[in-house]
Parts: sequence; C-alpha cells; structure tokens
Amino acid sequence: MTDRTRAAAAAAAADERYRTVMEAIDVGFCVIEMKFDEDKRAIDYRIVEGNPAFERQTGLADATGKWVSDVAPGLEAHWFELYGRVALTGEPAHFENSASVLGRWYDVRALRIGDADDRRVAVFFSDISDRKRMEERLHHLNATLAEQVETRTQDRDRMWRLSTDVMLVAGFDARVVAVNPAWTTLLGWDADELIGMDFLKLVHPDDVESTLAEVANLENGATTLRFVNRYRHRDGHYLWLSWTAVPDAAHIHAVGRDITAEREQAEALAKTEEALRQAQKMEAVGQLTGGIAHDFNNMLTGVIGSLDLIQRNLANGRPERVERYIDAATTSAQRAAALTARLLAFGRRQSLDLQPTDVNTLVSGMEDLLQRTLGEQIALEVHLSTNAWPACTDANQLESALLNLCINARDAMPDGGKLTVETRNEHLDERYAKDHSEVDPGDYLALSVSDTGIGMSAATLEKVFEPFFTTKPVGQGTGLGLSMIYGFARQSGGHVRIYSELGQGTTIKLYVPRYRGEVEVGNEGANETPLGAGETVMIVEDDPSVRLIVLEVLEELGYTAIEAIDARNAIPILQSGRRIDLLVSDVGLPGMNGRQLAEVARETRPGLRVLFITGYAQNAAVRGGFLDHGMDMMTKPFAIDALATKIQQMLRMEATLSEPQDS
Repeated sequence: MTDRTRAAAAAAAADERYRTVMEAIDVGFCVIEMKFDEDKRAIDYRIVEGNPAFERQTGLADATGKWVSDVAPGLEAHWFELYGRVALTGEPAHFENSASVLGRWYDVRALRIGDADDRRVAVFFSDISDRKRMEERLHHLNATLAEQVETRTQDRDRMWRLSTDVMLVAGFDARVVAVNPAWTTLLGWDADELIGMDFLKLVHPDDVESTLAEVANLENGATTLRFVNRYRHRDGHYLWLSWTAVPDAAHIHAVGRDITAEREQAEALAKTEEALRQAQKMEAVGQLTGGIAHDFNNMLTGVIGSLDLIQRNLANGRPERVERYIDAATTSAQRAAALTARLLAFGRRQSLDLQPTDVNTLVSGMEDLLQRTLGEQIALEVHLSTNAWPACTDANQLESALLNLCINARDAMPDGGKLTVETRNEHLDERYAKDHSEVDPGDYLALSVSDTGIGMSAATLEKVFEPFFTTKPVGQGTGLGLSMIYGFARQSGGHVRIYSELGQGTTIKLYVPRYRGEVEVGNEGANETPLGAGETVMIVEDDPSVRLIVLEVLEELGYTAIEAIDARNAIPILQSGRRIDLLVSDVGLPGMNGRQLAEVARETRPGLRVLFITGYAQNAAVRGGFLDHGMDMMTKPFAIDALATKIQQMLRMEATLSEPQDS
C-alpha cells in the first residue's frame, strides 16, 4: 500500500467517523453557502447539508439545497451579517441570537470551511428558547422587585416551588438549611432527607476540594458565578450543576442549574470539530506527500537512470560518454538535496549557523548576481540604510532567501518592471507582537523586496506559505520557495510579512533579529582542496555508504582514518591511547547519539575537536545551543571540497585545552 493510498484510506475513515458523529448528536449542524451582493453584503444563504438534528432544532423539513429565504422567509438580517462576516474574514463566531420567524432562540458556533472563495460556513447550534424565556422572566422579576414587594414575595415563593433549578440555603459549615422541590424532581432527594445534612456528602469525590475552596470564598464575602461541580442523584449517578451563589451574614444562598445535557453536547461538538480538523489535516498530508513523491521520483529517475547508463557504457567500452551521465546524476542529486533543505526550512528543522551579519554588506555583494538573474527588462534599485544594525542570522540561508524573493519578483513581472531591495532598522513593539503572536517584541533589521508585478489575491495570500503551493505553470516552480523563507525566518527568531494587491505589486519584508555588537569581517579562503599532513581522524557513522565515502576522502587527502559504526564501538578507541586529532561523528547514531558521544570522548580527551555531520537532528537545529568550543557541524549531503576545507579548519583551530597524544 502506497503512502497516498494509506492517506486516502485514513481520510475516508475520518470522513465516516465524522458522519457517524453528525448523525448521532443532538446538536444541530449544517453547512451553508453564503450569497453576497456587489457591495459584499450577505443577503442570503443556501443550506448545503444538515444532520437529523437540524430539522428537529429548526422545524425546517427538506431544506437541503434550498435558499433560506425560500424555506424561512422573513429571517432577520443579523443572521446573514454574522455568517457573512465569518465567510469573509475566516474568524469563527460564537453567539446567541433569536430567529423570530422560527419562534426560537439559538446558541450558535460558526466557522469557515474550505477555501475562502467557497463562501461556506459550518454551523453548530442548540435551541435555548426555554432558557431564554426563563432569563427573560427573571429579568422582568428583577426589574419590578423594588416596586412590588408583595409580588416579589409571591413570585419568590412560586419560583422556589416551581423552578426546575435546584435552590439551596446552607451554612458555611455545609449544613443544609432549606431546599426547594426541584431537588426531588432533579436529584431524587426529599427535603426532609436533605435538611441538616452536610451537602458535601452528595458532591463527587473529585469535586470536594474545589467545592470547599468556593465555600471559603463565599464566607469571605465573594460571589459565586458559574461554579461547576457534580452532585449525586439518589440512584447513584451524577449530574453536572452550574451554581450561582451569594452569602449573607450566616448563610449561603445558591441556585444550581443542570448542565449535564449541555456538557454532553459540548463534548459531542468538540469531537465533531476534532473530526473536521482531522479530515483537513489528512487532506494537507495528502497534498504534502503527493508533492514530495512527485518531485523526488523525478530526481531519482535522473540519478538511477544516469547510473544505469554509466554501467552500460562502461560495459560496452564507451567510457567517453560517461561524463555527461555523471553530470546528470550529480545535478539530480543536488536538486534532491535542495528539496530536502527546503522541506527542513519549512518545518524549521534545518541546521542554522546563527552569526553576527552585516546585511548591507551581504546585499551589496549580491547586486551583480541579482542583476544578472533579473535580466535587462527589470530595473534593480538597492536602498541600504546608512546606520543599519547588524543582524543575528545564518548568512548563507539569508542569501538564499533574498535570491528566492528576487526570482519570485522577477517571475511576477513578465513584461518588465522595477524591483527594489531595501534595508532599514525597525522596532516591533508589544502592541505589534500582540497582534502577531509568532513574533517577539524587539529590534529587527528589516530586509524588504518590492516589485511592480501582477500582485496576489487575498485567497492566494492565505496559502502563500503552504508547501508545494504555487501559482506558476507546471514545471516552473516547486512551491517551496516562500515556505522555506517562512521556516527560516521563524527558526532564526525572525518574522515575515507580505503586502500585495492585484495589479499593484508585492512587498515582502523579512525581519531579522538585531545583533548587539560589532560584526567581524572574515577573510576568503583558498579555492584549492586542502590536503592533510598525516593527522588521525576518527569517523563514527552508522550508514555504511556515508562511512565508506568519508573514509575514502580522508585517505585520499592524506589523513589516517579510524572508523566505528556507533558509539558503543567508538568509546573503547576514544578511551585508548591511540592518537586522534579530530572526531567526525553523525549526530543521529543508534543508541547514544553523536553529541553524547562527544561528551564521553572529552572526559578523557578534553581538547578533542569534534565535527558533527547530520542530515537532520531536531536538537541541532540551531547550532548555538548545541555546539561547545572546538565543535562544528556540516549538513548532509556535502561536497568533498567542503568536507576537506572544514576538516582543515578544525585541525588548525586553536584549542583552549590540549591533550597528550601517543604517536
């Protein structure tokens, strides 16, 4: 069974569970499709689907597929306004409202489903007409109490006798003084049984502690609003009660409403919402896995096909044709590595080397490359802040992000235009951070890329950071560029904002955290592959292919190589007297991981330099919290020249501690 088949089966199962729940619950449910006029005012909605409780709760039969103006003419405009706002903004709503044409009040939860352009809203509702009538009656009584003392007394006595809510008068010692007849109706207890009893004996054992705390609050003069606990029925089962209580000098006066059915409905609603979320999650997983499989299969075809052709040509004595197939396989493998890096960037799991960076210098160094990339039809303007703050970021990833943004801007201007790259200092305050929960308040260096291209619609902006979402024709984009930038920004403590209008162009601002300090200017290294001078390098890698390649590279470069497949085999060697100048270890080893192995090694070799190699390691995603002095990291896959250069840098590094080595 393929991943796609399993995803489809899981989605079908989730859909079946969803329908089973919808058929069983007493909460009314429907999906509606909004209709707007030219001014985007909601004027009607069509009932797309509904559960059996929909008809019971509304009295509307055979309403599916019909416009509400036809099945419930005269329905108040506030229903259209509320549902229309949910459909347009995507913000869920929870409210209580009356439907006079149906003669009912409803408690309603509404949320947008599907794409914004579908204009569809899922609605969950319960008939609360009885409660509203009771609330209206209580309101009327409260309004007339001051003027109608006699009526107040009569009504109070009548409510005491007739109320479906339990009423209680008790001392602060929990002894019952008086109860109304509803205790018998609701809980099965007679008044004679309850008077003088400690009411805590009826409270569920798990709720006794919180109930005692609430009694203490009342004794201190506080008022209780919507305190919830469970009381035991005479037959042994428990009901949920919501209490309102006030104290006087000696007693607690409390009213408890049975909310057992409401809690059961809320639990059913939560399960339904979870089923909806699960269905949407499975749809997203299907989209993601499908995109990955498509792109990786193309790349693997290039690698496997090229290797097969190399074998065939060598077997047939045609070595002169091999080089182009090697180039093709290398290109496909590098594309696969780039795709993996973008996926890790989107998931915020790539390995970042956060360093102080002069972003102005970085942008200036890329101007020629950007101009060649944009072509002659697009004018490039660069505006760099004269007092730009240094930033704390991964310079290589920031360069990649800037190049991706410029390429996207170029593609959005097929007939030419102007692209502006700008840096400026910005402070994001507490108010901004409150409106954008994914960013912390503070100082940032803002790098923005603006174009005069075609712009994006609101629907496109909502999906722009989703992996594999692209507006480009098939074959012209993976849909990972902006998702990679989003992941990089979030992982490095930054923030991304997009401003765009159709026909007006787009501005993307990348906020990079400010670095407080001076940025050191580094020197460019030599281009030649550095050779070793007989130093001993130990490689610990559980993958035999990777271990073989690294060993071959080490021996070819003039190093003495020692190998181990895991930490268990490596530790005896590290604790021996053999000379080891550098430890190269995979992070994700079976059993003890590479970072733990390094700690063990440094117990006996305090100055040992350690180079980690990793394809993905969650704890190593940000190097600053993972690496100690004398440690560094490389991300797989890597070029031989890059590995040789990194090993040479590590061996030349001045260690703070030295250790004696046996030759």
